[in-house]
Amino acid sequence: MAIERNLRTDRSGSWADEEDGAAESKFKALTREEAQALRAKEPPLSPWRVIGLQAAVGAVAALLAVLFTARQELAWSVLYGAAVVVVPGALMARGMTSPLSSMSPGASAVSVLLWASVKIMVSVVMLVLAPKLVQPLSWPALLVGLVLCMKVYAVALLWRGRRSG
Repeated sequence: MAIERNLRTDRSGSWADEEDGAAESKFKALTREEAQALRAKEPPLSPWRVIGLQAAVGAVAALLAVLFTARQELAWSVLYGAAVVVVPGALMARGMTSPLSSMSPGASAVSVLLWASVKIMVSVVMLVLAPKLVQPLSWPALLVGLVLCMKVYAVALLWRGRRSG
């Protein structure tokens, strides 16, 4: 089943959908007061709240591991898995919320790339060091803690979407 689209060229000679023209005419710039009201209605999600929630989820998961299995090594593995998410996330949040990262759009873009790279490298180093730091290490328990804490990002975004929608 083919989808037909009505294409036309605009003044610059590039192709555009006919619907685009209608959408452009409906666009309305916000006044300062409207923009402030929109910001007050939908405040930005703080990265520190997400990291705090990740740490709490990791601690609860470690506590549940001890309560249900009575094996402390599982709790330490779960906790270390949570730390593999929380520590690099906190580093990135600290870097991204510094005044230097918001000086200009170019500095912000470089800052995102830099801190994302730092976050990945710290996560990998922590995973490599896990067998040396957590004795005895349970990889499945570590992965449970890691995955639970990573899912907090998705839950926070879903919760924010439902709250503002």
